[in-house]
Amino acid sequence: MAASPAEPLVELCHLTFGYGERVILDDISLVVPRGKVTALMGASGGGKTTILRLIGGQNRAQSGQTLFDGQDIGPMNQTALYAARRRMGMLFQFGALFADLSVFENVAFPLREHTDLPEPLIRDIVLMKLNAVGLRGARELMPSDLSGGMARRIALARAIALDPELVMYDEPFSGLDPISLGTAARLIRQLNDSMGLTSIFVSHELEQTFAIADHVIILANGKIATQGTPEQVRQSSDPLVYQYVNALSDGPVRFHYPGPSVAEDFGVTVP
Repeated sequence: MAASPAEPLVELCHLTFGYGERVILDDISLVVPRGKVTALMGASGGGKTTILRLIGGQNRAQSGQTLFDGQDIGPMNQTALYAARRRMGMLFQFGALFADLSVFENVAFPLREHTDLPEPLIRDIVLMKLNAVGLRGARELMPSDLSGGMARRIALARAIALDPELVMYDEPFSGLDPISLGTAARLIRQLNDSMGLTSIFVSHELEQTFAIADHVIILANGKIATQGTPEQVRQSSDPLVYQYVNALSDGPVRFHYPGPSVAEDFGVTVP
């Protein structure tokens, strides 16, 4: 029985995760709506990429659940986890293309790894995916021949090669010039809608993120500071969210990292 569009594709339920004694995510609950584009935002080190790793099963939560289409990723064995991952696509930060493989072979890799499709069909699929990102003509190039924006688009073609239900993007706008950034944002939105995907991406870029996202989640101090539509997030009265959305240098997130007072460090008396 097919899932209802109203049912979330991804859901985190009272999830806690940390590295050693350092808690990164503290009893958080969130929903990634099916068929929508969801943005994860917040200060660096707030757990955004960690959430992607939890969804993909690279990390396992200390407590709580990571649900993908109703199934908990945490207790899955390797076979079940690999089956779930075949329904996901991942665009890593800066692309992570295989340096010794051509553009064509990079996009063909997941098809050869996970299917028994004949080579003529693999060729057609690869060219269709490259065409979707505007780079069918770059099929014979090597990763070293590509600009940063082109590499990111090739990585996106590889991420959608198996027609996944969920595509995750780790900072897809990082390091891009304004033209490449706008192209990447437009592709995320267009591919989500044309392929019937569910998309979740990590971003620090406010303007483009708010332009393409249906749902925005802002993380802070291991918790969810706010979530909702871009307009709802902009209108939030939470001081931390206000500081983040308006790019203020000081506020709940302080300019100075906590430490000894000036008097203690420099041995002076402050009047």
